[in-house]
Amino acid sequence: MTIKFLIEKEFKQLFRNPFLPRMILIFPCMIMLLMPWAASLEIKNINLNVVDNDHSILSRKLVDKIGASTYFRLNGVSQSYNEGLKEIERGTADIILEIPRDFEKDWITGNSPHVLVAANAVNGTKGGLGSAYLSAIVAGYSTELIEAQGSKSLAKPISVNKQALANVEVTTLNLFNPNLDYKLFMVPALMVMLLTLLCGFLPALNIVSEKEVGTIEQINVTPIGKFTFILAKLISYWVVGFLVLTLCFALAWLLYGIFPAGSFLIIYLFAVLFVLGISGFGIVISNYSATMQQAMFVMWFFLLILILMSGLFTPIRSMPQWAQWITVLNPLKYLMQVMRAVYLRGSVLSELFPQLIALILFAVFFNSWAVKSYRKSK
Repeated sequence: MTIKFLIEKEFKQLFRNPFLPRMILIFPCMIMLLMPWAASLEIKNINLNVVDNDHSILSRKLVDKIGASTYFRLNGVSQSYNEGLKEIERGTADIILEIPRDFEKDWITGNSPHVLVAANAVNGTKGGLGSAYLSAIVAGYSTELIEAQGSKSLAKPISVNKQALANVEVTTLNLFNPNLDYKLFMVPALMVMLLTLLCGFLPALNIVSEKEVGTIEQINVTPIGKFTFILAKLISYWVVGFLVLTLCFALAWLLYGIFPAGSFLIIYLFAVLFVLGISGFGIVISNYSATMQQAMFVMWFFLLILILMSGLFTPIRSMPQWAQWITVLNPLKYLMQVMRAVYLRGSVLSELFPQLIALILFAVFFNSWAVKSYRKSK
């Protein structure tokens, strides 16, 4: 019965602060509303500057086709390539498309016309993807011209950067995410980030706040064991974690129509272990901290590293080998893999066994450390 009163104390202490209950409800709503649109993996509205040296019907149609794409925004037409480079230097253009003289003439005579794509690679991702998008549009335009002409013996594909584009038919099948909707990839991972922030920060501030207020001294002189004391605190954060996760499920369905292809039970199972582990980690920090400010800075230091190296924004396989080894010690990585696997692929428990073992080890390790590090004087 002792643990019952301790759990009751934790919830009374939580609701006594008028800010925390509101934050627990409003914070997930704001993240689910704003982050899927802000954390976009797509590159759009790329500023394109065109240098049309041919001024022919074919070159005009190519420019119109590019302008009709949602990926590019025609910024202007320059008279020369050097003038276009000045636009890049000013920051008003991201990519230059130069169409040479005799572009239409080369096409009609059966030669392979060339176009030049020059990209501002200060932002490597934007420059690389922008060049790839533009090359794909040019390749599609070349295919349309060949089909419209009907005689492939006199027509050659348009070449980008002096490399002929082979007339190869490609059929693409997008598995698990047919519409390439980045929100379907990001929303499950954002749920993990929310659980981490709430169920990591709140425990980190819990014990140290009782130290500052002085209530921890009253508990220390009671016969309550360290394990019972820590368990009571963990159970309250389990409830908070499940509430937040359920709210995220509802928001993902209502706002974006995203529903897991797999079972909710699998997600809740892994969430139990993850919340247990990350809450134990927060309590460890709280045990070693003397003030709330110290606990906040230490927790933020670790959470920033854990979130950035969890695969939320960048694939782990794209990281250097030494960084991939570090991610083995990151519990966020495993729950993020589970969330995306269940939501996108409908994975079952047998496919997620390595993640299950890892989260169990993290939960046991951090909570054992939390119980051991709690200094109780009788």
